[in-house]
Amino acid sequence: LNLPQFVQLMETFIGEDISLPTVKRLIAFIKEEYRQTEEEKMEQLEKVHRISRLAQRKLLLEALFEKWDNNASGFLELEEVDAVLSTFGEGMEKEALRKAKKHLCSHYPQLSRVGKLSPKAFQTFLELVASEFTGNEDEAIDNLVAFLTTSVERSHTECLQSLTRRKWLHNIQQAAETSGASMEPVYKAVFKALSQDAEAHGDNKKISAYIALLEENQLSLERGQILLHYVACTADDAPYVLNQILYRDMKGVSFAAVEEGKPIYVPRVQLHGNIHFWNYDRPMEERKGSLLVLPLHDAHWRVFGILGLDTLWDQCEKTIFLTHEISFYQGVSHAFSKAYHHICTLENILQMTVTALDWLYPSTPSIHAVIMYLVEPGKDKTCDYALRKMITTDNTGQKEIHSSPVLLLRKENLLRDYLFKCLDSSEVIRTSVCGEYHIAVPLRDLSGQALGIFDISIGHHQKLPPHEQKDLQKMLKMAQAACSEILKTSLEETEPTYVLEAEHVENLRNAGTLFHWFMLQDLRKCV
Repeated sequence: LNLPQFVQLMETFIGEDISLPTVKRLIAFIKEEYRQTEEEKMEQLEKVHRISRLAQRKLLLEALFEKWDNNASGFLELEEVDAVLSTFGEGMEKEALRKAKKHLCSHYPQLSRVGKLSPKAFQTFLELVASEFTGNEDEAIDNLVAFLTTSVERSHTECLQSLTRRKWLHNIQQAAETSGASMEPVYKAVFKALSQDAEAHGDNKKISAYIALLEENQLSLERGQILLHYVACTADDAPYVLNQILYRDMKGVSFAAVEEGKPIYVPRVQLHGNIHFWNYDRPMEERKGSLLVLPLHDAHWRVFGILGLDTLWDQCEKTIFLTHEISFYQGVSHAFSKAYHHICTLENILQMTVTALDWLYPSTPSIHAVIMYLVEPGKDKTCDYALRKMITTDNTGQKEIHSSPVLLLRKENLLRDYLFKCLDSSEVIRTSVCGEYHIAVPLRDLSGQALGIFDISIGHHQKLPPHEQKDLQKMLKMAQAACSEILKTSLEETEPTYVLEAEHVENLRNAGTLFHWFMLQDLRKCV
């Protein structure tokens, strides 16, 4: 038990209407009677030491990754890292390196195809290499880190540039985590990062940027099975680009970037001959500049769209993109992909929640209301996290999905402190507020931490009738199972799988069907 869980256990044990002297006697009793053997003490100390050591290692390897990934592209080339590691120990550890690479590719199936290491894959790789060495693994990691650190040199200017760029990339992820499952703040953060970098590190060039996502072509099948739908762009380009559709039979290099899975750079669009210009008002003589099209990859390195940049608005003669800029733009595309799929995951969880509540309400008339909250990180140092109200359901089963979700902060909502206690402990909380009884139930992520909360109001009844309580528990169990399955699909270590092959459209699982699938599996076990 951690501290919040222990406090919650004690509060549940003693109940609400207990006198202070009784609480003091309980505390004295526990202090007197609690015993811990020497073996248990050592086991606990070892566990704390192990957790601390792993946390320090993670920070150390993240810092090493960032030093190597100087332009904040978001990945390292496996071949490059492997080449440097092959010289470690004067080349005496090549067999250990070969075994580690074999294990790594079984952990990350896409690696053998794309050859790029994410921060997580990079950490796993070094840990696998160290595990193949004889002797202490921690010492081996330290030696590898020291060796790889001295293998690259960065100037003070390069370090400052990298730090600034990482701050902009962090803002993209923060926008996703604090947006209430909305993409608009993410788009704004992406275009702001690109324009800031062009101003600070790109000779103040004026750039256009746009994001197009792959969609199934359901209207003009003769023009190809898929199309690119332009869902966002910089403000000046909105009248020409926003909501446009690019088909395969149209001019352009975007589908080539999609198919090859690699960036396509055109330094002089006026000389290329196969560029699609959305702004038909621009005279032919002004259609000059550079174009860069970056494929957007998901966690499994499948392409789901493109991020495009050009300098057609810039009147300067030399408006090419330099190598360090292209690397950073790849970092932006990587950050956008993480943010986009974070939002998709939240949308799937919300859809699953709606389905679960639809299933619950006909059989539980004693439930007065259910509010579903999502957990968001706090935006400043005074608040570690906040709750975003996403779905409200009344006693008739009518649901409201909030388009502008209300944000709850602990310090401003003392009467809802039970929700934050539920977050702290990731445990079920039962309490009464102004004479109305509530059950707060966490929806947990894969690490066991609460990512959402069900606030279930049962009115003036202290308990639900047994058959309603059973149905509520079943719904919560299946919702948690479906939520865990949704989260697993975003892991980069495994290839995606689908419970119902016919239900996935453009690699997105039907979250509502997923809830019913788990309910069906549970029913089969009971038969």
